[in-house]
Amino acid sequence: MPALDPTAVRHLYVHVPFCPTICPYCDFHVLTRRAGLVERYLERVEEEAARLAGEYPVDLDTVYIGGGTPSFLRGAEVTALAGSIRRHLGWGRLENTLEINPGTVSPDRAGLWRDLGFDRASVGVQSLDDATLRFLGRQHDARQAREAVTTLVGQGFRVSGDLITAVPRQPLESDIRGLVDLGVGHVSAYTLTIEPGTEFARRGVTVEEDDERAGFERTEDMLTSLGFTRYEVSNYARPGQESRHNLAYWNNRTYLGLGPGAAGHYPGGSGPVLTTRRTNPHLHEWLAGEPGEVQPVDAEEYVTDALFMGLRLREGVDLADLTRRSGLEVRERYAEPMAANIRRGLLTLTGDQLCATPQGWWRLNQVVADFLEAEDPRRIDHFQA
Repeated sequence: MPALDPTAVRHLYVHVPFCPTICPYCDFHVLTRRAGLVERYLERVEEEAARLAGEYPVDLDTVYIGGGTPSFLRGAEVTALAGSIRRHLGWGRLENTLEINPGTVSPDRAGLWRDLGFDRASVGVQSLDDATLRFLGRQHDARQAREAVTTLVGQGFRVSGDLITAVPRQPLESDIRGLVDLGVGHVSAYTLTIEPGTEFARRGVTVEEDDERAGFERTEDMLTSLGFTRYEVSNYARPGQESRHNLAYWNNRTYLGLGPGAAGHYPGGSGPVLTTRRTNPHLHEWLAGEPGEVQPVDAEEYVTDALFMGLRLREGVDLADLTRRSGLEVRERYAEPMAANIRRGLLTLTGDQLCATPQGWWRLNQVVADFLEAEDPRRIDHFQA
């Protein structure tokens, strides 16, 4: 086997913005489909994929198609999307994920997705309780969710199920046990968050911190007792079922972002710039070819990004590796905030491995703010915005 190119980008995120309906808690870039819009989207994907292939060395380990609701695409549409990716950028040698809404699953559609090369399904279950699903504004019911997961497991997918916690009157334990009993190997459990501008925010829906904390802790207790490992703040997996694509984010690796609103972390730069983060504009501007936001990343920002993401992981951050990648002597540069947070019981340092404690996970924003303040107090406002 030929040696892998050490400079190549190994991960690709593709954003599909179309959804059947907009959930009241959602603040992603999503919209309902209209005549001709998906066709224009697919044409633009083809163009952008070709451009990315010409600008960067690409040798993909993972592909992740998210949204939105990628599984909402019709058979010919998802086939065209996968074809554009393969023609210009290749396909992931380790993992290829499709985000799936339970209401879009049938045996024939699951078979098509499998034939196209997807081997991992991230299913937006959210709950297995009908009252909770109605509160969340989901269009599927518990029966559809169970049938969808069962179908995908039966088709041989590695299946991850999403759950939302801290929902009023949610039967959380029943949700968790029911999802595990369906055969998933991975669970992503996210606290209900009320973002500005969402329907829930306009209604005045709130989430109590005590409920958030209780859901946070009960989810870990149950899933670990059922054989899952909490390998990231919100993610649990059976051995070997971790999301390889998302691990690239948490380890601050480079990746391509394709589609409207998609973010990417790109290699290369000049002078003090190590990498570049780019975020594509929303659909209509993206269709018109308008450029997105570009943020050069210098060594200091690279380190704090790596700490913010890496401390979410159970294994934490290898400071020697981060020093090598950034060119900064991380232990010396950030000795004071590290020591302060170790004293508070929020971090541990064993050899070169810096990890957050369970209490540190709960207060991770404050931990990272301490590192930012040591670097440049002006960055705290940006971080908290």
